[in-house]
Amino acid sequence: MYHLRRITIVAVVLGVIIFLATFLPRILNPVPPSKEKREADQRWINTSPHWLDRQACRWVGLCGLLHLKSDPPAKPKPKNKDEGGELRLELRHTLGEEPAAAVRRGSSSSKGKLREIPDYVLNYAPLVHLYSQEFFWPSDIADHMKHVVPDLDEDAWPLNESQPLTLSNLNELSRELGFVHLNSKDDVESRPRWLHSKRNKPVTSDDDDEVEHEDNSEPDKWFAEGTTWFDVDRDHPLHRISDPRKLPGGMPRTQRLARRSRAFRPQGQEQQRLMFQSAQDEINAKNKPDESGYSRAPVTLILVDKGSDIVDAFWFFFYAYNLGQTVLGTRYGNHVGDWEHCMIRFESGIPRAVFFSEHEGGQAYAWHAVEKRGNETQIQRPVIYSAVGSHAMYATPGNHPYVLPFKMLKDVTDRGPLWDPSKNLRGYWYDYTAKDDEGLEPVKENPDEPTSWFHYKGTWGDKLYGLDDVRQWRLFGQYHYVTGPQGPKFKNLGREKVCQTFRCRIIHSIAEGKKGSWHS
Repeated sequence: MYHLRRITIVAVVLGVIIFLATFLPRILNPVPPSKEKREADQRWINTSPHWLDRQACRWVGLCGLLHLKSDPPAKPKPKNKDEGGELRLELRHTLGEEPAAAVRRGSSSSKGKLREIPDYVLNYAPLVHLYSQEFFWPSDIADHMKHVVPDLDEDAWPLNESQPLTLSNLNELSRELGFVHLNSKDDVESRPRWLHSKRNKPVTSDDDDEVEHEDNSEPDKWFAEGTTWFDVDRDHPLHRISDPRKLPGGMPRTQRLARRSRAFRPQGQEQQRLMFQSAQDEINAKNKPDESGYSRAPVTLILVDKGSDIVDAFWFFFYAYNLGQTVLGTRYGNHVGDWEHCMIRFESGIPRAVFFSEHEGGQAYAWHAVEKRGNETQIQRPVIYSAVGSHAMYATPGNHPYVLPFKMLKDVTDRGPLWDPSKNLRGYWYDYTAKDDEGLEPVKENPDEPTSWFHYKGTWGDKLYGLDDVRQWRLFGQYHYVTGPQGPKFKNLGREKVCQTFRCRIIHSIAEGKKGSWHS
């Protein structure tokens, strides 16, 4: 009886493992893999030099078990290293710098046909709370180019240090040489400094004169939408569906009057328009950004004109490294290069909704629902919370479980350092109807910014590590290291909906948003 009991326990444990290995990957990725993906997976499994490892991977979904180890965010510093050196360099760099402008201005003034950034885009620019204990801070994509190389054999990469890979030649070299991945020059598990980008940590903001507003009201307390701003592009123009005088909540009365006069003014009332514009300019002057919240890493602002006076402002945030989350002490989802974004949709200069990117999807909130920052005399700017490690973007601080039950897998956000992306940016206008490798032009404020990098079709990080790599494992369909992401061009910038995917639900309160996540 004793031996029978032990055999039964072992059989049950094996049965549970086989069940999880079979069905958990389907739950995490419910879309059946194509024939090409199945063949690619077999090739990946075959990279393992160990027969037992290959069989365990094929039959029970446990790949690279011998590679399992701790994966901390940072490596211990050598004892003989000058720990204060980096801090002193940081202070010298900060004190010697001139205050940064809102955009990275170029040296050329001859490109007069370029369009400017609309005032309302910067007025309503988001503010991002990075996690207080973050290890991987914002990065500059230009600096990222110095630390990666194309995924090519050494003899196929002809350029040397005198002719390096840059934002100005990335797409052309990719097409010429045929590479689609950018690999780190360093072993990422050695945690080189450029991955952390500590020098780009934003200056902590002074909260004494700021007020943060969080809306928890129910959706039915807000008025109906006045137009089809939530579903529009050049092929599907705007339609009016109710009283056009209705405006989204969350704006001071004086701002509502100013916006209304500009967006819906009768013909012949130019004097009234100028009066309200003057009042708005005075408000803007009083709220000119200061140095708090500035980061040396410029964000990328992509402006997309959808027609019908609809403009989508995409704010793209780049990080050199994405640190995946842990489940039962095991880390999954690391990758080099990390693009996150939010999008604010404007109708006639009025903010209507905000999209928060989260992993493979995201959530869209009506403007009145998101938390704002600023007192009653200031323009209310939306507040975003960036998750530790993954940098996924959320509307609230706290825990954000996703995919797995019992909060086994979750992102965490808090009110850490406040990042003001409007202090340092590269700005562009993008025509999504243009031909391939065309349609992007820098804004008038930075006419010399490169555009080649935007059209690069490859990834901004390493290709999926093989099973022969001691850094790699895959348990229940989830990899320790995954392939890096593609760039902003491939985030569906021409979307009709506010969301990145066609399936889109506009959330009208913070309470409603807390009930779901990007995958629900």
